[in-house]
Amino acid sequence: YHQTKLNLISSAKNSRKYCNPTAEALRGAIQLGIGYSVGNMTSKPDRDVLMQDFYVVESVFLPSEGSNLTPAHHYPDFRFKNYAPLAFRYFRELFGIKPDDYLYSICKEPLIELSNPGASSSWFYLTSDDEFILKTVQHKEAEFLQKLLPGYYMNLNQNPRTLLPKFYGLYCIQCGGVNIRLVVMNNILPRSLKMHYKYDLKGSTYKRRASRKEHAKPSPTFKDLDFQEMHEGLYFDADTYNALMKTLQRDCRVLESFKIMDYSLLLGIHVLDRKLRGRGGMGDSKRQGGQKVLYSTARESIQGDGKAAEPLPDADDETLGGIPAKHKDEKLLIFLGIIDILQSYRFIKKVEHSWKALVHDGDTVSVHRPNFYADRFLKFMGTTVFKKIHPLRGTSSRRKKNSIQLCRSASQEVLSTVKEESQEERRAQSLEIFDDTGAYWL
Repeated sequence: YHQTKLNLISSAKNSRKYCNPTAEALRGAIQLGIGYSVGNMTSKPDRDVLMQDFYVVESVFLPSEGSNLTPAHHYPDFRFKNYAPLAFRYFRELFGIKPDDYLYSICKEPLIELSNPGASSSWFYLTSDDEFILKTVQHKEAEFLQKLLPGYYMNLNQNPRTLLPKFYGLYCIQCGGVNIRLVVMNNILPRSLKMHYKYDLKGSTYKRRASRKEHAKPSPTFKDLDFQEMHEGLYFDADTYNALMKTLQRDCRVLESFKIMDYSLLLGIHVLDRKLRGRGGMGDSKRQGGQKVLYSTARESIQGDGKAAEPLPDADDETLGGIPAKHKDEKLLIFLGIIDILQSYRFIKKVEHSWKALVHDGDTVSVHRPNFYADRFLKFMGTTVFKKIHPLRGTSSRRKKNSIQLCRSASQEVLSTVKEESQEERRAQSLEIFDDTGAYWL
């Protein structure tokens, strides 16, 4: 996909300046376009988001020689589109992202290209401060996100604490008749902590095992069957487990209402007992205090009622917002979020499930009806992946209850024996009285 796009651009007749594009040029164009578009938004007054704001598309042409409105640059000519700029500005403000911080994160340092473990052909870029992920999306996915925005807006207003992706911007670069669309999202897995295990989980078993090629990578991303073979479940205290499952249930119902499916849970596991903390690739010291975006960490996403305006105090520097958990005798930090939600259950998915179900068990196929997909996803997460540590207090209470019952039984036996002895004694006394009076029983 990446190379095909570049080949199409370089062969386009109406863009001879783009004869030998590079990945570096694309990253530079992304940063320049976002910097110009978001910078222009700061001069516009704040106001409430209206329905028509979700469908606005701002477009600007950036020639390499510059213009009265745009700066000169050393990249090929391109057009940059900014979708629903006012709506996304509101989303960024909701998560405490200031315009200057947003531009600093994306534009200050070169973007870091990441490998893609999934089946999609998307490219992924990470900002140097670890805050944001930039992902290229297909036309249908970008179109679906635009349609999703009003409902997404309503959901975030009701509950900003969510494991759903946090979208901060939707953009498009046009060059030589080719469109490259991308979204800016929250980064789920911090690079400053080594992820000893990474999983992409759907709750399905059909072809849900990492390939040999993936296994050979320095940091592979495993799948559902791999998890079942490598782990017996991740254990949380009762309150954390309940909060996590409640958040997942709420998020899945939101996705189901939008007829979204085929999403995954991206799960990162850091083992605290292993002194292998990777800090390579970090930029300046800005990242040392942890993520500054509100509700951006796993712990913040599942705690509270969603009405707090400040980050939680327990998301400290050492844990970077990870959720404490246990596996056997190991102490863990868990990082997680729902990904790949821009898939709706269209006709092509219905056909895909139908022919797969003819060959395989329909319940194991990952592409399913949205309601069934959500139920299966939740069941897998709540029983196989995440498990609850039962408090010792309950065990001691049961023991105490059993002890009380045993004591009561013993007491009843003693009382019964005493009662019987008392009755025997009274009977004997009665016989003695009869003997003294000369009355005998025959």
